[in-house]
Amino acid sequence: MGSLPFYLNYIIPFLCILTVIVFVHEMGHYLVARWNGVAVDAFSIGFGPELLGWTDRRGTRWRVAAIPLGGYVKFTGDMNAASMPDPDVVDKYDAATASTLFVNKTVWQRMAIVVAGPAANVIFTFLILYVMLLGYGRFTLDPVVGDVLPESPAAAAGLEPGDRFLTVDGYEIRGFEDVQRIISTAPNREVSVIVERGGAIQSLSLVPETETTTTRFGRELKLGRIGVSRDVGENDVVLYRPGPVEAIGMTFEEIWFIVDRTLAFLGDIFLGRADLDQVAGPVGMAQVSGEVATLGLLALVNLAALLSLNIGIINLFPVPMLDGGHLMYYLYEAVRGRPLSQRVQEIGYRIGFALVCTLMVFTLVNDLV
Repeated sequence: MGSLPFYLNYIIPFLCILTVIVFVHEMGHYLVARWNGVAVDAFSIGFGPELLGWTDRRGTRWRVAAIPLGGYVKFTGDMNAASMPDPDVVDKYDAATASTLFVNKTVWQRMAIVVAGPAANVIFTFLILYVMLLGYGRFTLDPVVGDVLPESPAAAAGLEPGDRFLTVDGYEIRGFEDVQRIISTAPNREVSVIVERGGAIQSLSLVPETETTTTRFGRELKLGRIGVSRDVGENDVVLYRPGPVEAIGMTFEEIWFIVDRTLAFLGDIFLGRADLDQVAGPVGMAQVSGEVATLGLLALVNLAALLSLNIGIINLFPVPMLDGGHLMYYLYEAVRGRPLSQRVQEIGYRIGFALVCTLMVFTLVNDLV
């Protein structure tokens, strides 16, 4: 694929992934809105001028737009895709139509519709990871320490060859690969470790140091390391296939791990401990998508699952314009018994829009630099 044009190498895989994720997210909003009797004017993949579309028998316009970097569901009576009610129009509907307006539904119904988008992303991720785990299993390596590098965080903490990892940072360890991925996502952050040594249980704590490594695609990553290795023999790596019930628990653990590490990284950004070079925007995501696409369809599907979960998480942040911002307004309404004034909501949306735009510009510049 290296000889193909840039848009084939990177843009097309990225847009395919993004389109699927956006469709899943907006379909969550749409389905729960329909179940609650809300009239929908438009279901759009992308923004801007319409490229193609059709209108269903319920009057919903299904459209694909020219700018494929998101999407929206526009409810009847809203002035825009951000679900801001249009005060000049809402009062003019007849009683039958007024009962189908999003703004006239109970606060709990509106909250359910808002949560449905991120929830759909989480469900989508769960189904992909669960099916892949059942269908392909996972390769695993016995979680026993082989060597400990001198003057490493592991040596300073007292880890010894032959120690068997039981938990790391609170996560159950099934294989040495679990240790590697947990440690790699915790640079410069204190980590608790429980090992078995000679039949006894030992509790240790250590702080992984940061190591810069280069991927096969030339991308630099800054990962945590503690200085332990595992000798791998010919028959040491085994394929483990969980049963359908066990796979459910393992998939939930995987989802929680991704959520936990995402929130931890975002927390490090706000505390000034994270390396902002590791923050990717649309260009960086396109590059990663193109690189992963060279590894095959399964790798691309796995990336789609991870991005879907992260988009679901980010959408729940209490920022006006995002789903979490809507939830914040509706929680206020549920507690106080009345909604925030239209003026306050509009100011909030403007602030949220400015924050989102600032973040997009920052990540874009970060990608290009």
